[in-house]
Amino acid sequence: MSQIDAEKSMSGTTAEQDNGDEVKLVPVSESIRYRKRAQSAEKKSEAIAQELAEVKSQAEEKSKQLDNVRVEQELTRKLAAAGSVDLEASVLIAKTRMNNQPEADVDSVVNQLRNEKQYLFSDTGRGVVLKKTSGAKERVTSRQTMLEKAANKAATTGNRADLQEYLKLRRNFS
Repeated sequence: MSQIDAEKSMSGTTAEQDNGDEVKLVPVSESIRYRKRAQSAEKKSEAIAQELAEVKSQAEEKSKQLDNVRVEQELTRKLAAAGSVDLEASVLIAKTRMNNQPEADVDSVVNQLRNEKQYLFSDTGRGVVLKKTSGAKERVTSRQTMLEKAANKAATTGNRADLQEYLKLRRNFS
């Protein structure tokens, strides 16, 4: 005879009538096991809920960071197109203004900055062509540029050999 059969015989019946409801009796060892399983499932569910809350907060934080990066890139592009001389300072000032005025858009902040802080922008405006650095030499394509280069060299050094080279080039090209 098993333990379940012994408990059934001790209780008399497997189902009792208690106030009109049927109550099924379960062995104590099984009820303890069910309770432990339920408690472990509740703990797992709480842990998963906590993990979900952490992941959601991290996602919101990353979303805010992404929005900040997008705004900064757009500010950088617009300020560079407006002819900003000191791009870093211009972006910092513009970001501060956008944080202080949440309803402000990028274009209005750039225009306001251009009007109020004119020293941050070049006078020539758009289409500024930068000169090449000393490492990047201009290509000499015509006789005129060779002659100008020799004349500048002779004028800056004051060396007789450079002057003679310039005069020789001038005589040949004229």
